Amino acid sequence: MWKPKRRASSSSDVHKKNPKLPAWKARLKQLLSLTSHQRRILALVAFLCILNYLYVLLFSSPSRFVIILASNTGGGVIDWKTPQQWAVERTSLKNKKAYVRRHGYGLAVKDMPMQRKYAHEWRESWEKVDTIREVMREYPHAEWFWWLDLSTYIMEPHVTLESHLFNDLEGNVSRNLSNSFNPLGIPDDLPFVDSKHEINLIVPQDCGGFNLGSFFIRRGTWTDRLLDTWWDPVHYEQRHMVWEHKEQDALEALYRNHAWIRSGTAFVGNRKINAFPPGACAEVSNDRQFFYGDRDFCVNMAGCQHGRNCFDEMTYYKQLSDLLNRKRFFFF
Repeated sequence: MWKPKRRASSSSDVHKKNPKLPAWKARLKQLLSLTSHQRRILALVAFLCILNYLYVLLFSSPSRFVIILASNTGGGVIDWKTPQQWAVERTSLKNKKAYVRRHGYGLAVKDMPMQRKYAHEWRESWEKVDTIREVMREYPHAEWFWWLDLSTYIMEPHVTLESHLFNDLEGNVSRNLSNSFNPLGIPDDLPFVDSKHEINLIVPQDCGGFNLGSFFIRRGTWTDRLLDTWWDPVHYEQRHMVWEHKEQDALEALYRNHAWIRSGTAFVGNRKINAFPPGACAEVSNDRQFFYGDRDFCVNMAGCQHGRNCFDEMTYYKQLSDLLNRKRFFFF
């Protein structure tokens, strides 16, 4: 006479038969009730998981690149953050996490809350320098660090930093302002500039000068010296009430006056790593060198909190990126 195969009892079945049985004993009894074939499959899956973990732990090399994402900008000190502001932060963070996961890069998310503001006690916005130092200590084997403001969105997630910029670094950047955009009119005749010095800082320029919403900095003695000089309290005390853009203006002043800083600095077109949406740099709205174009790598909604809508802009560019890359992900 035909008899149906006996179904392996689940832990819930075991628990129903004996409700006083502890949950872990119920699970153990369930495992013991599995057939030999089921146990072999389970053992194989567990073995492969352990093997994969050991491979990643022992043989994967540390990433050459680390993204530094400035999170929680402002910290809700002046007023409460709105649901839309939190949504912008989540969208930006999710974008960076997906990108580094895809390419094996590092990601350091750093909280940037606004502190109590006293003229000579808190260098608001200057903490960027200290944050870079901190991340360099956390990732001792990384070479390049890509600072990104929270208002940025990586539009082409399949493009690696190597193929986009670093495989031909000299060809993608300009070593002096005579061959690139120079909105500040910085003189280019400073003596003792070494044009053969290795590149340690890559900065885009917008309509107003240096833009530090998206830039690259390289680990090394040159960078250690730059960060020391950049963070120098003497510069802060003398100029902090004059420098409207704080650490950005300070870097411009250092570049203007120090040959060794020029020697290690290179410039990249704004659209290469920092394309703007309409509304930013409104005074030059017809100049396409600043504004997002088809398939630009990264967009920065810089200044969206001043008379524009950060949530609408972030949502638009997220949806555009999803649309542009839909087929690519479908066949991935």
